[in-house]
Amino acid sequence: MVALGDSISSGFNACGWYVSCTSRSWSAGDNPEVSSHYLRLLRLDRDIKGHNDNLAAPGATSADLMGQVRRAIDLKPGYVTVLIGAQDACVRTEREMTPVAVYRQRLDQALTVLRDGVPGVRVFVSSIPDLRRLWQVGKGNAIARTFWALGRICPAMLAEPTSVKRADVERRARVRERVMAYNREAAAACASLGESCRTDGGSVFSYRFTLDQVSRWDYFHPNSAGQRVLAEQTFRRGFDWLDPR
Repeated sequence: MVALGDSISSGFNACGWYVSCTSRSWSAGDNPEVSSHYLRLLRLDRDIKGHNDNLAAPGATSADLMGQVRRAIDLKPGYVTVLIGAQDACVRTEREMTPVAVYRQRLDQALTVLRDGVPGVRVFVSSIPDLRRLWQVGKGNAIARTFWALGRICPAMLAEPTSVKRADVERRARVRERVMAYNREAAAACASLGESCRTDGGSVFSYRFTLDQVSRWDYFHPNSAGQRVLAEQTFRRGFDWLDPR
């Protein structure tokens, strides 16, 4: 199996200071605390042991997905997970967010190339977490606000976190709507592949994360507990791995 996407799937800051902890990835990690897709599949089929490649990269946007797909094709995986789009919205200003149509086009192209390059591959597409939920649970925490400001973390959503000015309230709402639009388009792109692609039905976006599930290194990325939640929310809504295919 192969994990594609951004820092969420790479396990960034899940176990250390500004590093990707791939062992803690919800998708291809091998740490038992997380109980990733890989470990769940390993319990069903030992033949997958050691075949858990993680090509997700911190900072990746939908523009980088094709490159990851081309690398994945060389590995000939039977299963691929995709979680991409948070960094398309987490930019300096709203104007810099990836247009929805462009995001969809990139996913369509990447998924088509993946399907053609590895016939029969199963693809799972996760929804992007709700960035406004992160703002809601962290805005009252002075340490979180400090990390957001010093690290310039997702300013489109997290800038001026305590402001109740109309402009800031509306900005957060628009960024959230953009993420929701990405999720709709990702689900539609997945549906175009037919039965070979599944989504989480928006469960990751809808999940009400708490600060206990967020890394204390940046108050943005999922920690081990958060990665475990991602694994739970996504795996149970994916494929029936007991089928004889």
